[in-house]
Amino acid sequence: MTQEPQPVPRPDWSPLPREDCVNVSGRVLLVRDGLALAMLRFAPHGTIHEHAAPHEIDVICLEGEGFISVEDRVNAFAANHWMTWPAGRVHRLWTADRGMITLMVERL
Repeated sequence: MTQEPQPVPRPDWSPLPREDCVNVSGRVLLVRDGLALAMLRFAPHGTIHEHAAPHEIDVICLEGEGFISVEDRVNAFAANHWMTWPAGRVHRLWTADRGMITLMVERL
């Protein structure tokens, strides 16, 4: 079976569509068969709100540095590191004076 190349769902950087996300834009690269891949770009002093997701998410820092939390545990987060957010647990990402780009691997 021959398959044709498919366009990515949201190829261009655009602001995250939530009021409680500040200085963060995203791209959605793939959504299929229980898997979603997205990139988040944090400007300095960027943040996504603290929230939980119903599925596990691996977060990979591709560039820059910032902070990552799960529940009450906060860690510095920098390029070439990754961390898993367990399903149902409150988590957050944010930056201070530098920006950061992350790859989000979501198992839906």
